[in-house]
Amino acid sequence: MIIATNVSKKFGKLKALDDVSVTCNKGECIALIGPNGSGKTTLIKSILGMVVPDSGFITFNGRNILRDWSYRNDIGYMPQIGRYPENMTIGQVLDMMKDIRRRKNVETDNDLVNAFGLHDLMKKRMRTLSGGTRQKVSASLAFLFNPSVLVLDEPTAGLDPVASEILKEKIIAEKKKGKLVLITSHVLSELDDLVTQIIYLQDGKLRFHKSLEDLQRETGEGKLNRAIASVMMNK
Repeated sequence: MIIATNVSKKFGKLKALDDVSVTCNKGECIALIGPNGSGKTTLIKSILGMVVPDSGFITFNGRNILRDWSYRNDIGYMPQIGRYPENMTIGQVLDMMKDIRRRKNVETDNDLVNAFGLHDLMKKRMRTLSGGTRQKVSASLAFLFNPSVLVLDEPTAGLDPVASEILKEKIIAEKKKGKLVLITSHVLSELDDLVTQIIYLQDGKLRFHKSLEDLQRETGEGKLNRAIASVMMNK
């Protein structure tokens, strides 16, 4: 579904991505992990069309995404920090996004709006919201338009345990529907029940792209954080 081929990107002297090639197929939940400065954000922004690679290319359903923005209608993106007009209410933000992304014959998915209890908060202005409630708005928007691909950047950051579990269950449900889910997270313990594959970046290079089962079998570790540690210590 999404294929990055020999993608490289430099910012000044910093090589953020160095000849990275990965294939991400539907029905997978893929963790994109690595230390700070590893290139995760640059790869995500390249997939979203927010960064243009210096070399290499990215395809979405077989079509090169360069200067073809229509594919982004099929992506739901949850940023690590959601920024919204501070004077707008939650209801106004949701309505604004519905107007911007209006698509014929696509029913909106209000599961998270309902599960997070946002209907009771629709008149609250964004400037008054806690970080956790902002995260709930961001998560609800990512899933709202029933996209075939979900890109979730630190999705559980700031969420309370109950909200975090609600979001995890939603991610699992969408994967079972055949959607592609890409997740970045520094809290690897939260990914154990979610992910099927691991993409590990370091210093802009792809260190490995493995299924979770293969990683567990090769390392003898059941927990993702211990399996990753085992691989990196033996490199």
